[in-house]
Amino acid sequence: MITAAFPTAWRTLTLAAALLASSIAQASEHNKPAPKPWSPVTLHTALGDLPKGNAAAGKAVHDSMMCASCHGPAGNAETMNWPSVAGQRYNYTAKMLLDYRSGLRSEDERAGLMTSIARLMTPQQIADVSAYYASLPKPVAPQAQAALAAPLNAAEHKRVEQLVRKGDANRLITACASCHGLHGEGKGTTPAIAGQTTDYFIRTMRLYHNGERQNDVYKGMSQFSQRLSDADTLLIARYYASQGQSQTAKAD
Repeated sequence: MITAAFPTAWRTLTLAAALLASSIAQASEHNKPAPKPWSPVTLHTALGDLPKGNAAAGKAVHDSMMCASCHGPAGNAETMNWPSVAGQRYNYTAKMLLDYRSGLRSEDERAGLMTSIARLMTPQQIADVSAYYASLPKPVAPQAQAALAAPLNAAEHKRVEQLVRKGDANRLITACASCHGLHGEGKGTTPAIAGQTTDYFIRTMRLYHNGERQNDVYKGMSQFSQRLSDADTLLIARYYASQGQSQTAKAD
């Protein structure tokens, strides 16, 4: 038993040491110029320069980097503190890891942890783990989500359907589905958000609203978040959380 546990313990110690070294290195970079934001052209080029991803190899990256400790064993976050990454689009995951590496995402302590991890990864590992998550079925909401994902009442359903399908022209709010899809499937570098937890969704919108997260290429989310009320944000969060797999479907 001790022998079997040794490789896992060794990987844990090795990763912890590497993260510490990476954090020390980051501390020395505070005086460096801010990373240059993506343009559509530079982002397209950076994603195209990544090697071809291999989902099976990506599973090994997921395991060795201990991604499951936050994102769940198969990309399904078991708490609402971290995002689920199962079924996430390849280009979005790859972009996020590149954003963390460059420092474009540095909004909070979670981003700091991800920056340390992303800087340990090779371009091949970024491509592989992105392919792995894209190969998985869309996420299952954690048990803690169930109470928050109660069915919408008639008025709530009508309101969120308007926002998701048509937006709100009076407030210059674009329909959510135009980028994220009616069922949260996403497209290109726009993330899939079906089954994402309400906590993570709301926190992300607040970070955009407060200007703490600024890595959206077209600044669409930064503008969108300014125009939504807190009540609307919660409704949209609940709607897209309900688009993931159910616990019943997972059991089947």
